[in-house]
Amino acid sequence: MLILEIGIQLSDESEFLVDRSKTGLFHVPKDLSLKTTILDISQNYISELQTSDVLSLSKLRILIISHNNIQYLDTSIFKFNQELEYLDLSHNKLGNISCHPTVNFKHLDLSFNAFDVLPICKEFGNMSQLEFLGLSATQLQKSSVLPIAHLHISKVLLVLGDNYGDREDPESLQDLNTESLHIVFPTEKEFHFILDVSVSTAVSLELSNIKCVLDDNGCIYFRNIMSKLQKNSKLSNLTLNNIDTTWNSFIMILQWVWHTTIEYFSISNMKLRGQLKSRDFDYSHTSLKALSIHQVVSDVFNFPQSYIYEIFSNMNIQNFTVSGTRIVHMVCPFQMSPFLYLDFSNNLLTDTVFKNCGNLANLETLSLQMNQLKELANIVDMTKEMKSLQQLDVSQNSLRFDENEGNCSWTRSLLSLNMSSNMLTDSVFRCLPPRVKLLDLHSNRIRSIPNPVMKLETLQELNVAFNSLAHLPGCGMFSSLSVLIIDYNSISDPSADFFQSCQKITSVRAGNNPFQCTCELREFIQSISQVSSEVVEGWPDSYKCDYPESYKGTPLKDFHVSQLTCNTALLIVTIGVTGLVLAVTVTVLCIYFDLPWYLRMVCQWTQARRRARNVPLEELQRTLQFHAFISYSEHDSAWVKGELIPNLEKEDIRICLHERNFVPGKSIVENIINCIEKSYKSIFVLSPNFVQSEWCHYELYFAHHNLFHEGSSNLILILLEPIPQYSIPGSYHKLKTLMAQRTYLEWPKEKSKHVLFWANLRASINIKLMEK
Repeated sequence: MLILEIGIQLSDESEFLVDRSKTGLFHVPKDLSLKTTILDISQNYISELQTSDVLSLSKLRILIISHNNIQYLDTSIFKFNQELEYLDLSHNKLGNISCHPTVNFKHLDLSFNAFDVLPICKEFGNMSQLEFLGLSATQLQKSSVLPIAHLHISKVLLVLGDNYGDREDPESLQDLNTESLHIVFPTEKEFHFILDVSVSTAVSLELSNIKCVLDDNGCIYFRNIMSKLQKNSKLSNLTLNNIDTTWNSFIMILQWVWHTTIEYFSISNMKLRGQLKSRDFDYSHTSLKALSIHQVVSDVFNFPQSYIYEIFSNMNIQNFTVSGTRIVHMVCPFQMSPFLYLDFSNNLLTDTVFKNCGNLANLETLSLQMNQLKELANIVDMTKEMKSLQQLDVSQNSLRFDENEGNCSWTRSLLSLNMSSNMLTDSVFRCLPPRVKLLDLHSNRIRSIPNPVMKLETLQELNVAFNSLAHLPGCGMFSSLSVLIIDYNSISDPSADFFQSCQKITSVRAGNNPFQCTCELREFIQSISQVSSEVVEGWPDSYKCDYPESYKGTPLKDFHVSQLTCNTALLIVTIGVTGLVLAVTVTVLCIYFDLPWYLRMVCQWTQARRRARNVPLEELQRTLQFHAFISYSEHDSAWVKGELIPNLEKEDIRICLHERNFVPGKSIVENIINCIEKSYKSIFVLSPNFVQSEWCHYELYFAHHNLFHEGSSNLILILLEPIPQYSIPGSYHKLKTLMAQRTYLEWPKEKSKHVLFWANLRASINIKLMEK
């Protein structure tokens, strides 16, 4: 906390902070940068300081060495640190100090140490800029204060040791010149002190560790000290901390303060004992404006509690705070109350508090935070009589609202309403103050803002963070909305129209939501990127993708998706046009390079190789004498004998021809059947001449009946010349089918393709025949 305060005071870019606190140091580290301006080595085990420790730190401005084991201090070690202005040596074991002309400190803290007498040297009188001085002592002497009596110190902290009180000088502090004095008395010691704390220049006085349990008659010693405060007409602020006393003494102290010049009285961390005797409380002639009571515990509470409630509720002051006291009720004032501000937070109040109370018409601010409130309708009813109420805080309760109850008549004066951390649902938007400007509903159970909803034309700031909202609300019903806080909800696909509908928005905080980074989010990202970063709080760090998994954790500003991807119609047209262009391009290239012919040849060659592997080799070799039987028309014999046969037989392929392999004496039909059966393949050279040849017809007829029923794997068709479908006889139905399926080898006219043609044909009839 101390470092934070210093950082606020010295928020200069030139500052160089070195934090070595809680690092187990036994000596001041030697590796410190020469640029160091702030050094924190608190909460370690350092036992001594030497000149060499800080000699090189000429730019040092702040040095914090609190909570160590230092026993002795020689201020001359800082003679080379002329810029040092803040020195904290509190919570050490200092018992002695040696003073030399030293630097001009603004903040010097020697409190919570082991000094017997006040560690004030004459050299301290030269600290003209001293604003804070912390001291420790077990003995106080008026002469000890004289060296600094002429200084005007903003605040003095004086910690009295456990042995204080044996020899007291009541007037020892009268020469102090300070606006604020804080005295810490010994802990666990009954208050029998006679020290006069009425420093004439003090405007604010704080006293800690007041134990008065043996005297139930108003703590006579403490009351005597308090009575002397009346001498100081400047004193307006009094704070009492860590009090252990009785109920009666507490009321008597309260009554005494009522008739002083004190305007602001605060009590915190108080333990009350014993019984409370009823007596009249005199509210007359008071200067008190504000009373604050924080953190009270009681070991007994078996007296009529209404008495203490009546004392509190009828106080004629403007500001009253009772928090952390576990009170269960508060009664309505007997008459019109001057209360402007009431804070009853962190208690056990219920819905019945201030029910039908018409004497709080002047009340402007009411806090019932952290109590036992349950029904919002009762709170609405409570405000009816509070005609001046502008700010109401009922956060951190268990409030619910049932819209069927129909009671929703808030006081029309209410401008600020905090109902955060309750159990409210969507229905709460049908029961809100009509003129509210600031509305806090964060940490409830709201899933949506219902439509229609009551118009809140004056609403300027709406906080619905930490709910389960799925959408950004529009501003149709909130025409004046300027600040929206809606982070930590369930918003996955916010509307891109938000900034258009909410023209008056000056600040929106919508980060830390489970954004779905899809096409639907694209327009929202575009709209939010066009708004000033001062308007969109947390952008871009708090705005990240949650879905899909591939984008999880990606900042929205880095999520990019093209318009083509998100526009289905455009995508279809683009794909169609691209596909069409590609198809035309491929077609042109295929035609130009005759690619289909090459593909057919490669495919047929591959199929022939595969079929050959599927038939057992031994079976084929036992029955076959020829690789192929060739059937052709005599009109095509020139091509067969000049091209086909030479290119096959040069590769040791045996060919069966009718003119050289038919057996004399046998019929032509018998020879055809024998040749077909003894050949691995039957090659038919197709051309218009082929379909006109009667013997070719017979050969194909027998091949059809003897081989086609087993499949077309043994049949090879070579298309020498194109054959029109109409010229094929009807009896050639198998041929028509095969021709329609284009299961034939086409003789290429280009010589460049002949090599591939012959390789493909040879591969289809390649088999090793047994020697006869």
